[in-house]
Amino acid sequence: QVQLVESGGGLVQPGGSLRLSCAASGSIFRIYDTGWYRQAPGKQRELVAVITTGGSTNNADSVKGRFTISRDNAKNTVYLQMNSMKPEDTAVYYCNADIATVLVPRNYWGQGTQVTVSS
Repeated sequence: QVQLVESGGGLVQPGGSLRLSCAASGSIFRIYDTGWYRQAPGKQRELVAVITTGGSTNNADSVKGRFTISRDNAKNTVYLQMNSMKPEDTAVYYCNADIATVLVPRNYWGQGTQVTVSS
């Protein structure tokens, strides 16, 4: 059984920083592309950033220059460093990854972590 667990959310003032973590656990053979998504109230879930197995990254235009995605393969963990945060970054942030337990990867979602940017 594979689980993705996010942590690091909370309340931060505009201009502040947070670092989210997404830890994968279980009988993992290999983790492929991993992404961070977010969903604000009344809005659709949107992709924030993605990192490939090889470490290539891509960010949404709305967070370019402010957010950085990274991964620690030894810890099966992906991070999202969020700087210069804005009220519009307020959302539930979800981790998503393609993970193979034997050979064929499946797609997994974490339970989400709330991020609130407010003074």
